Amino acid sequence: MSRIIKLKTNDEVAIAGDFYPLEEKTAPAVVLLHMMPSTKESWRNFAKKLNQAGFQVLAIDLRGHGESGGGPGGYRSFSDEEHKASINDVEAAVEFFISRGVPFKKISLAGASIGANLSLQFQSEHSEIKAGVLFSPGLSYHGIDTEPMVKKIQPDQSVFLAAGGENDEYSTETAQKLFNALKSKNKQIKIFHNAGHGTTMFMEEPALMNEIINWLKQIYL
Repeated sequence: MSRIIKLKTNDEVAIAGDFYPLEEKTAPAVVLLHMMPSTKESWRNFAKKLNQAGFQVLAIDLRGHGESGGGPGGYRSFSDEEHKASINDVEAAVEFFISRGVPFKKISLAGASIGANLSLQFQSEHSEIKAGVLFSPGLSYHGIDTEPMVKKIQPDQSVFLAAGGENDEYSTETAQKLFNALKSKNKQIKIFHNAGHGTTMFMEEPALMNEIINWLKQIYL
């Protein structure tokens, strides 16, 4: 079962999250970052499966979305700078787990669309983050540019990319380009034929959930 938590970012924005705990407070943890115009609830089925597999999970509403500050529709008027400030939301979610005693090296990130770009940004800036999962990343979503970030990923950091294929050509081309640029020793890419964008891929390709969970388990459990 999940419970709602409230976080405060370092720039004083209130962030809401669905937290899926485990009895073992230092168990591996996953932060989930939604796409636009979605919310934390878009991760619910995946979050439950992750939790059942032995991971603590925190799915947050990015600023301007859902129950977070500026939500539910403030993102519609955001400037690129305001979107880029969402990296502070990611930091607050990671700090939540650290405050509970989870080691930095046991925290992973998964993001969809702009959430994928934010996930890659945070992983590229923190070598302690050993795994990141990117659904439908873009070369540039609202000024969050992934090409410089992917070059900073270290060989011992793992990255899993997924894209929907023909009906999401931009993200598919981006995912392949980022995959080719990665120096990671453990990198995977899954390109589907016609599976849509971001977390909508779970509806078309439900086996993707277990594939990613098994990949994360090999790294953390």
